[in-house]
Amino acid sequence: MNLNNQPIDDYCIDKSNQPSQLCNELENYTKNNVELPQMLIGKLESSFLSFLIHSNQVKRVLEIGTFTGYSALSMAEQLPDGGEIITLDINQDTVNIGKDYWNKSAHGNKIKSIIGPALESMSNLQGHFDLIFIDADKTNYTNYLKASLKLLSPTGIIAMDNCLWSGRVLDSSTNDADTIALQQVNDLVKNDKSLFGTLLPVRDGIFLVKKV
Repeated sequence: MNLNNQPIDDYCIDKSNQPSQLCNELENYTKNNVELPQMLIGKLESSFLSFLIHSNQVKRVLEIGTFTGYSALSMAEQLPDGGEIITLDINQDTVNIGKDYWNKSAHGNKIKSIIGPALESMSNLQGHFDLIFIDADKTNYTNYLKASLKLLSPTGIIAMDNCLWSGRVLDSSTNDADTIALQQVNDLVKNDKSLFGTLLPVRDGIFLVKKV
C-alpha cells in the first residue's frame, strides 16, 4: 500500500527546513552504493525530527539504528553546542560510511557511535535522553520501547519509525513477524495509560510517545 502522495510530499519537503549539503551528499551516496537504501529516513522525516529537537530544547539524543548515519548527522546539526547524540547499531561497515561524513561536519563531534546489540548497549548507558529515535529491527520494537522508557527524561519524547509499515499493520490476519511486532507495539502504546502517544502518517508512520 502506497501511503504517500509524491507531489504532496515534494511540496511539504520544499516548504520545510532543508537538509544540509553534507546530508544530501550522504543520502546520494547511500542510494547509489549501499544495499537497502530505503532504510534511510526521508527529508520530511528529517525535518520533523529537527523540529522536535528545537521545540523541546533537546540536548541529548539516543538513536537506535544508525544505518549510514544520515539521521544522526541531520539531528546533530540541530543540537546546541554541548549537545550529544549516541547512536547504536550492529553493522560496523554501514556506520563507517556515516563516520566519513560526520568527520567532515562541524557537528560531527556531537555524535558517538556504539557498535553491538542495541538492548545490550542500552543497558550500559548512563543518564537520560530528551529524544529517543527508534529505527531498527522491528521484532524488537517492544523491547526497545520498554528500555527507552527507562532512559527517557521526564519531558522527553520517543519517536518510533515505520509504525505503519506500508499499511501492512492493517492486516489482522498477517503471519509476518515484523508486521505483528509493529501491531503489538502500537497496541501497547494505545493501552498503556502511563503513556501518551500520537501516530502520524509521516512517511511510513512515526509514533510519538511520552510519559504522562
